[in-house]
Amino acid sequence: MLTGPFGLSQTRELLATLDHRPVHKLGQNFLVDGNIVRKSLELADVKPGDIVVEVGPGLGTLTTTLLGAGATVYAVEADPRLAQHLRDRVAPDHPGRFHLLEGDAMDHPLAGYPQSVDAGKPFKIVANLPYAISTPWMAEVIMGEHHPEILVLMLQREAADRLTAPVGTKHYAGITIALGAAFERKPGHAVPAKCFFPPPDVESYLLHLRRRPDGRRLKPLTRLILRTVFMHRRKQLGAALKFLDERPAALDAWLADLPKRGHATTDRPEVIPPDLWLDLDSRL
Repeated sequence: MLTGPFGLSQTRELLATLDHRPVHKLGQNFLVDGNIVRKSLELADVKPGDIVVEVGPGLGTLTTTLLGAGATVYAVEADPRLAQHLRDRVAPDHPGRFHLLEGDAMDHPLAGYPQSVDAGKPFKIVANLPYAISTPWMAEVIMGEHHPEILVLMLQREAADRLTAPVGTKHYAGITIALGAAFERKPGHAVPAKCFFPPPDVESYLLHLRRRPDGRRLKPLTRLILRTVFMHRRKQLGAALKFLDERPAALDAWLADLPKRGHATTDRPEVIPPDLWLDLDSRL
């Protein structure tokens, strides 16, 4: 039975057994520090009976640790060889608690959970995300019908900061607003490059998010407006909105009220705080 977490020597042995070399384009930097694996479970408050979605399980160091803690795991793995390894070495030891999809996480952002027998039950996401898909994957999760209670995500440090950027900064954008409407950032954990094999060229971070009691999904029209204005973020708000194909009356009423809130159509989109964007969402 494979039991995680895996250290560097066990990771090397598994890779050698599979005759597998890490694939850079799939973001295969394997976590080899057991303390970080355990920290992920601690931040997510994983308990027996929890339902956990995992993206990119790889060799299974996090997967087997989650299963060992009593969780039911839904995972999606893009690499066929690693997916077969998980079917052969992990699934037989956890019948009914390990559900694996082989495919692209962008096609299955919640690893098949919404179509499962557990659909509708509270769930968490704990994942060492391939860094290249972190932002578009997060957008899919935010827009989806099912929101997790907790997310603990291994990300490039820059991506973690970008997703939760403060108003007025260069990374503040539509996804920041949408994410903040649904989730609140909690203290996470820095992860040095030496915790991976091979070590990545970037700093990493465990991003810890908790669903807000009043969390909400932005309406499609709000998302369209945000996408439009932040594509032209260097323009004034009024000028950026001219790129919209249609202009709802509620938007004009919201713009007319901006001076009452200390802002104007001559402001750039990045200085409009989240509460004002949420006010617009409520009006649309």
